[in-house]
Amino acid sequence: MAVPSAHEYHWQSLARLPSGRVYHTLSEVGGQMYMLGGCDAAGRPCSTLELYSPEGDRWICLPSMPTPRAGAAVAALGKQILVVGGVGEDQKPLKVVEMYNTEEGRWRKRSALREALMGVSMIVKDGRALAVGGMGADLLPRNILQQYDFRKDVWALLPPMPTPRYDANTHLLDNKLYVAGGRQCKRPVKAFEMYDTDMRSWISLPMLSCKRSYGGVLWDSAGRLCLLGGLRQGGGHQTSKFTKNVNIFDYETVPLKTKRADFVAALLRGRMVVAGGLGHEPSALDTVEAFHPLKKKWERLASMTFARCSASFIVIRDRLLVVGGVNQQIEGKCG
Repeated sequence: MAVPSAHEYHWQSLARLPSGRVYHTLSEVGGQMYMLGGCDAAGRPCSTLELYSPEGDRWICLPSMPTPRAGAAVAALGKQILVVGGVGEDQKPLKVVEMYNTEEGRWRKRSALREALMGVSMIVKDGRALAVGGMGADLLPRNILQQYDFRKDVWALLPPMPTPRYDANTHLLDNKLYVAGGRQCKRPVKAFEMYDTDMRSWISLPMLSCKRSYGGVLWDSAGRLCLLGGLRQGGGHQTSKFTKNVNIFDYETVPLKTKRADFVAALLRGRMVVAGGLGHEPSALDTVEAFHPLKKKWERLASMTFARCSASFIVIRDRLLVVGGVNQQIEGKCG
């Protein structure tokens, strides 16, 4: 596939959100984007469920979630969306699990987690959801790996991870589940581990190159782990610093043009794209850049229409949808 030039990428302002939102979760079903929960402008978790239709460029309000929550983990299977954990109205983790049927337009309560958790990472394999780690009500990270059977509505415990963590980055490649980074008590961790679903065992891989938070994490078309930018943790009397470093597992790397953290990072039409975030500037960034794998360099793309950080994003049909966030609550599309 030919690599698109920087001039082929552009931004388009889309229909505004019904209300400003942050820490919401996005899911795709049938080429449509669903936005679940999040925190409103006052920081309160909400129960809203909204559908964005790319064809009509409009938002549609759907039946609200039974349980208000922010930062929930979601997994889509067929026409159903499973919503797991997150933070509730009392600002504590939830154990409640609910499922929305997009065809029937109905919510159903499902079997709850064994304990209340936030910061769970979730991925789907062979009709089952794998839920990785999380943080409990005691604010301590967990090393649990749980499997949910959609058909039987049953949670089962699998062999635990070697490293407890929450907000980890997960990737499924064939029969292997990769888990990178995450946090322990707000501190980033360097652990990189792989779970073999056939052997039902964990393997520790070489640790990440440095402790960083709010960076971009994605997996390229070759299945390599890519770490981009972020806030590099200081040690001792040192302060944390924004970085433009790029690290790809077992691969030569080129740094970003701009130091940034808390930004959008996605693989779009064969190129790694980063957008917005925070840097040393006092306000959110609107700058965008993309890596050209043949030229081996980062190139500037058209800036975002609205500067923002802490935005949610998803790639649907070769288009990057950026939703909500801090500083601006307007939707954008790059494609």
